[in-house]
Amino acid sequence: MLSYRTRRRLSLLILLVGLPLYIIAAVTVMNWLDDRFGRQPIWIEAVVYVVFGFLWIVPCRPIFRGVGQADPDSEDKKRP
Repeated sequence: MLSYRTRRRLSLLILLVGLPLYIIAAVTVMNWLDDRFGRQPIWIEAVVYVVFGFLWIVPCRPIFRGVGQADPDSEDKKRP
């Protein structure tokens, strides 16, 4: 299990580096689909982008879970 501090740093790295790269990859896939099959109706493109939007969350969910809360290992919580 990753520590709270490690998860915070990793989540920041994912948001600043990984997410822009993922967006570029999603747009590249959509452009490839346009070249391969022609332009799709807007509702199909919207569905594909929504699926891509939720797909990145699946592997990253354990890393982001609880990061916005106070550090559970901090000294303030351990005091009586």
